[in-house]
Amino acid sequence: MSTMQIDQVLAQIRSLASQTGVAAKPAAQSAAATPGPAFGELMKKGIDSVNQAQQSADALATAWERGTPGVDLARVMIESQKANVSFRALTEVRNRLVSVYQEIMNMSI
Repeated sequence: MSTMQIDQVLAQIRSLASQTGVAAKPAAQSAAATPGPAFGELMKKGIDSVNQAQQSADALATAWERGTPGVDLARVMIESQKANVSFRALTEVRNRLVSVYQEIMNMSI
């Protein structure tokens, strides 16, 4: 989308908002009104957490395969399942985000 198209869309949104009586907030004000971590930061932390869980499970499985004392099969399986569940949850979040993005892109204005 070009800058000109974006400006036209914003103008349409503002005109619709003024017709309905809803006050449209400028982007700078709405961003300042919601303190907290950015969405990108939250996603990065989530991805890093899943990656860490998978690496930990893999390292534990490798240690068990090598016969490292103190590493039992039950612990290896539990950590492996935790990593699997966290990866499936991340995949589901990604699928939902893609679905929402596609819905937004298919909306007519």
